[in-house]
Amino acid sequence: MPAVEKYLKPELAAQIKRLDLRAQIIVRGFLQGLHASPFHGFSVEFSEHRRYAPGDDPKDIDWVAYAKTNKYYVKKFESETNLTGYLAIDLSRSMGYTYRQSLTKLDYSICLAAALAYLMIQQQDPVGLVTFDTKLGANLPPRSRRSQLPAILSQLTRLKAAGETDLAGSLVQLAAMLKHRSLVMLFSDLLGDEDSMLHALRGLRHGGHDIIVFHVLDEAEVTFPFKGSVQLVDPETGTSQAVSAADAAEDYRRTIEAYRGRLDKTLHESRIDYVPLDTSQPYDKALMEYLLRRRDRF
Repeated sequence: MPAVEKYLKPELAAQIKRLDLRAQIIVRGFLQGLHASPFHGFSVEFSEHRRYAPGDDPKDIDWVAYAKTNKYYVKKFESETNLTGYLAIDLSRSMGYTYRQSLTKLDYSICLAAALAYLMIQQQDPVGLVTFDTKLGANLPPRSRRSQLPAILSQLTRLKAAGETDLAGSLVQLAAMLKHRSLVMLFSDLLGDEDSMLHALRGLRHGGHDIIVFHVLDEAEVTFPFKGSVQLVDPETGTSQAVSAADAAEDYRRTIEAYRGRLDKTLHESRIDYVPLDTSQPYDKALMEYLLRRRDRF
């Protein structure tokens, strides 16, 4: 199956296109809202006309003005900063897990990343891709040209979940790599040391970067649908433990809910977007709901 159809379904691409045509404020408000501070926007704003002069870019000529006046004018634009995005995807072994859904956590993250890459390129904002497990892996530098989407999709189709993870260390590496203020879109199940992860995320935020954390869990990791005696296996270390589902379910669900609640509160206080997801939610619907919620805040 071609990458564009596997990870960016035509119906989702069409939905985003229709959204952009029908209500551009949603997409633009989303992107502008991401950098309400420290940036003031990244769509180029028209300021005024002036006469064309040698050395001006012919693409800036206002042909409507020429048709009316028979003179060449160029549009003068206010200088604003483009949004540079990085899709940061966790490739640890645990991301390859699924209980009964058709998509693993990695597949689900790839679908979200493909849709966001498409959206950013539609908005002519550069977007790149980084992956990590115990350290940063693949690195596709940000570009805004149309050929960037096939390049990203080609990389996405080759991603595989394997090995352990060091989320905090990888985020520190990423922060050192970023030379300009950027939007980091993180896709991970966030399995690791909570304190070190939060410290690394705060460090990235304090560096002036905007961050969206897509916390992707499998449906079973949220609802604990198991019955009888269950052998729980750590996907990264291989250690296992037998438990009674009936005895463990309530405590487990309470623990997961508390963990998500702590992340939501702590990241919100650091002005980091936290988006808890599980693989039972259609990823296109989950993304659109997030875009709309983001739009409504600005």
